[in-house]
Amino acid sequence: MAMSCTNKRSLKQVAKPFQLVTLDPGHFHAALVQKTMYTNIDSVVHVYAPQTVDLDWHLDRINAYNNRKQDPTRWKEEIYTGADFFEKMIAEKKGNIVVLSGNNEKKSTYILQSLENGFNVLADKPMAINSKGFEDVKRSFDTAAKKNLLLYDIMTERFEITTLLQRELLMMPEIFGTLEKGTTADPSVVKQSVHYLYKYVSGNVLTRPYWFLDASKQGDGLVDVMTHLVDLVQWESFPNQTIDYSKDIQIATAKHWSTNISLNEFKTITKLDSFPSLFKKNIIHDSVWKVYCNGEINYQLRDIHAKTTAVWKYKAPEGTGDTYFSLMKGTKAKLIIAQGVEENYQPTLYIKPVLNNAAYENKLLSAFKVIQSKYSGVALKKIKDGWQIMVPGKYKEVHEQHFAHVTQKFLEYLQNKKMPDWEVPNMIAKYYTTTKALEIALKNKP
Repeated sequence: MAMSCTNKRSLKQVAKPFQLVTLDPGHFHAALVQKTMYTNIDSVVHVYAPQTVDLDWHLDRINAYNNRKQDPTRWKEEIYTGADFFEKMIAEKKGNIVVLSGNNEKKSTYILQSLENGFNVLADKPMAINSKGFEDVKRSFDTAAKKNLLLYDIMTERFEITTLLQRELLMMPEIFGTLEKGTTADPSVVKQSVHYLYKYVSGNVLTRPYWFLDASKQGDGLVDVMTHLVDLVQWESFPNQTIDYSKDIQIATAKHWSTNISLNEFKTITKLDSFPSLFKKNIIHDSVWKVYCNGEINYQLRDIHAKTTAVWKYKAPEGTGDTYFSLMKGTKAKLIIAQGVEENYQPTLYIKPVLNNAAYENKLLSAFKVIQSKYSGVALKKIKDGWQIMVPGKYKEVHEQHFAHVTQKFLEYLQNKKMPDWEVPNMIAKYYTTTKALEIALKNKP
């Protein structure tokens, strides 16, 4: 009898503490959260969305992960597509984590109402695309605190190895010194991201929904990818410190501009035969779509001057892809991440000392052992004007892999029912910076 009871227990499925609910997944990032399995997330995912091609593409991606040869996933998607999909999600409450990644026009409202109805929320960036959205975000964090829930955005770039190492080195005064203050004309922190509308995701050419090209739906260049850059400025410049948006941020200038794509380019990335008529305000002579996806913010974070720039182009040169540049100026050295021709378009971290002499080298070699104890195999290579950080292949991951790291971090916070004290105020500060910059740019637009 004891043996029989043991057998029954072994056959009984153990309930997982977390269940995902995917809401209106219009962006491919929603699927990337499920590119891997998690030990504490149930394999059944409830999806609530309108019956559109966006949903079809999402399910195709999940099916591809389930059917791949190497390490296939085991997700089971339960789908509801009624016109009342959001109300149905609230009423049924078949999970405890809402994953949001899609058309951003209603995202801040969805976030707030999901929290008000007892869901934790893992939201893709941006959580807010305008000033109204920013007010929703503030209310959402208040609601989450009152209901003992968590709201978190997907900041994948924190897990890229050269960015991790740049932050580690910045916190080592023997190597970096202290962060320079800089000026508006010569900022001490510079971050630039270049993305491409035509790209490959999970081995296939990405088909983008037409609304992705409209700033009122996806978000202007100042509030979309810019979210990552502003996040990294805060995360690296003031590690583990709380930013108060009401007094720590002063925006000097903000501007945005369009990337113009032809009808043929539009057809290639959307699979549609013509521009949608409801977006006539962005179309020139029925042949060019003006996509307001580029932006630049010059601002002061406490006493540090920073500049962030997000740029979108149509298609990358063959053999290349999205690129990133980051400069942090210290009193003893500059820390630079470059990803250009010289780096074979791979992110590469450099240390460029202010005084490139034997005394600095001795201190660098000694202090760098701390890095090597945390990241085995990472090494220094001397170059003409400093050192290049050599990173073993085991640490090099593609962007798609970072989504699992973010999700696991969120699950860790959920398990503990707590995030670091600085995370929430810094998320609020980030969205204040981006939405305020958009407000300024639109006001100054000729």
